[in-house]
Amino acid sequence: MGVRLMVVDDHRLLAEALASALKLRGHRVLAAAAPTSGAAELVVSRAPDVCLFGTAAPAEPGAFDPIVRIRRERPQVAVVVLGPVPSPRGIAAAFAAGAAGYVRHDERMEGVERAMVKARAGEAAVAPQLLQGAFAELLNPAAAPDDEGQRLLQILTPREVEVLVRVAEGEDTRLIAAGMRIAPSTARTHVQRVLMKLGVGSRLEAAALAARTGLLDRAAPAEPPGLPGLPGQPGQPGQAERQPKR
Repeated sequence: MGVRLMVVDDHRLLAEALASALKLRGHRVLAAAAPTSGAAELVVSRAPDVCLFGTAAPAEPGAFDPIVRIRRERPQVAVVVLGPVPSPRGIAAAFAAGAAGYVRHDERMEGVERAMVKARAGEAAVAPQLLQGAFAELLNPAAAPDDEGQRLLQILTPREVEVLVRVAEGEDTRLIAAGMRIAPSTARTHVQRVLMKLGVGSRLEAAALAARTGLLDRAAPAEPPGLPGLPGQPGQPGQAERQPKR
């Protein structure tokens, strides 16, 4: 028995192609539409058994907002998400919004049909391989994009981090050398190593990359010269002041 369904996708050609293929297989397609942002309105008004919801970015904030409304106003409609190879966040977001299933975009038509039938019957429609992949990523997470600043910190020495901070503050080679109490040639070498490790071609690019990744916020501030209590710093606590000879 065919399924009464709607197909929505941000790409109209994909929605119409899938709808045509499903019609040829005996299913009743009520509508094929784009974009997905308008899916809720159509589903609420047409009330299919199943809505195939195509998305290219399942982990984007708000990607599944239409599903939330569909589940609230038409709880009898089963929504099956068609998406790319998902991250655990994408799968979790789909089911948290109320989706009944998740199918990869490159799944065979038979797999899409099985998911539709299972979802209409009230079962969770997600391939075991997807769940296994999601759990594997959760157990062995890769470095997240927002950890880029931490990664950069790990490839720089503390001395190079200090140089980068000074570069970002607009110091030239002379000021860097004076502030770090090193020779200008040494300061120039440090700067070149920092540019090479960051994969940038100029100090401006290095400063922009450091700011964008949050590296500057994570870097410990350099100790200013003349810290209290250190020997050899006149006028600091703990150092006996010399009395003038009488």
